[in-house]
Parts: sequence; structure tokens; C-alpha cells
Amino acid sequence: MEVKGKVTVVTGGASGIGKSLCERFAAEGAQVVVVADIDIDGAKATLANIEKDTNGLAAQCDVSNENALRNLVSDTLREFGHIDLFCSNAGIFTAGGEEVSNDRWQNIWDINVMSHIFAARAVLPSMLERGEGYLLNTSSAAGLLSQVGSAPYSVTKHAAIGFAEWLSITYGNRGIKVSVLCPQAVRTAMTAGSDGGVAGLDGMLEPEDLAASVIHALGQEQFLVLPHPEVLTYMRRKTDDYDRWLGGMRRLYDRFAEVYKKRQQ
Repeated sequence: MEVKGKVTVVTGGASGIGKSLCERFAAEGAQVVVVADIDIDGAKATLANIEKDTNGLAAQCDVSNENALRNLVSDTLREFGHIDLFCSNAGIFTAGGEEVSNDRWQNIWDINVMSHIFAARAVLPSMLERGEGYLLNTSSAAGLLSQVGSAPYSVTKHAAIGFAEWLSITYGNRGIKVSVLCPQAVRTAMTAGSDGGVAGLDGMLEPEDLAASVIHALGQEQFLVLPHPEVLTYMRRKTDDYDRWLGGMRRLYDRFAEVYKKRQQ
């Protein structure tokens, strides 16, 4: 898929990965970039940066609320006729393990998992009617491997990949393309003030570089978008010898345990 001439929607577009995707889509010649975020002022600021290159719309959207995502899709369809590419990108990080409160587990579940489900429910009917459409869901390398120091993040990012796989299997022969974005550490608000911990071992990626890898993957219509290519090697090691991989992850846990304990304080 080429972004040029396409109607695109990006959630979490006020900052970080989402902001860089909006800017890159505009630079690539997207016909429309809809910038959605719970931070409407941030969304408007992103839109102001790209309006010279594309048509656009800034929309306030709490992705944990299904009605908000339904309204985002319906407003875009009413304004621009169709949606070619929907990027379900918004996400959060919560440190801790099984002891994390139910409310915090539910919050990260709603944002990191249910938002993808809500988006698919809202946008798939019009895409299926047209016989084409593209879903780009942001997960993390933690969804393919794990996340030392955060059970909620690891679990929700695994679930996000599982849902993306299911979408591709179920709708791939009906014109729907699906990709899932799985970076390690990216220089965003989520990693501000740190070196990315375990996820930063292979270097902190700039959001602009990540956006370039997304454009390449969309062009190839690849399911896995791996801005850090090392992740593929780690995946292969994991599936080749699961017990050995778990042992290595325990050593990483011991190495970074104090760092993540401080995050929880």
C-alpha cells in the first residue's frame, strides 16, 4: 500500500509515534490525515504542522470508549467518504506485576487491547463494503517477547498481536490488510527520562525513523513491522528453545530488577 492519495486516521496522534506517523503520512502525500487523541490541543498542534501538505482533521478521542471510536469513524466517513488506513496507535505503560490493582489492569486493558477491537468494529463494515482497507495496530516487541518489570504491558501487548493475527486470518481474503507495529524502545513521553530499560538494549529509536520503517512495511504489506530488526532474531531464539529463552529473560530480570522497582515507587 502506498500512503499517497489515501485517507488515513491515526489515534494517539498528538505525540510520540502517532505524531510522527501523521507527519510522515502527510509528507508521503496522503490525501487526508485525521489526527485523533484524548489531548485535543496536542492533536490540533500536530494538524497545524501538517496542514501545508495534506487535508486533515483534529478529533478528540478517548480510545478506551467505544462510542468515541465509533464517532471518530463516522465523522471521518461523513467528511471524507471512506477510510483507507486506520492506525490504532494509542497505548500506555503500567509498571508492576500481578499485584497491580484491578482498576489499573482494566485501564491498560481497555487502552492497549479493547481500543483495537473497538476500532475494528467501527471501521471494518465500510472497508468490507468497499472490498479494501488497511489496519495498522501498534503493539510492541513486548508482545512478541515479554516486558521485564510490567505484567500488564506484556499481557496487553501479547493480546494486541493475537487480535491482529485473527483479523488478518479472518479478513485477509476479503481485501483487508493488517499490520502490527512492534518496536522496542522509542524516544517518546513513555520513555522520557530513561534509557528504555531492557527495551533500550538495542538503542533508542527516534520516532521519525520508526515512521520510515512503517512506510516501508506498508509498501510491502508485511504483517510484522519491526523497526528494530533484532527482534526477529530474538523471536527465533524464543521459539527454537523456549526454556533457554526463559532462562535468558530471568537473567535480564535480575539485571534490571532494581530499575523497575524504582519505577513502581
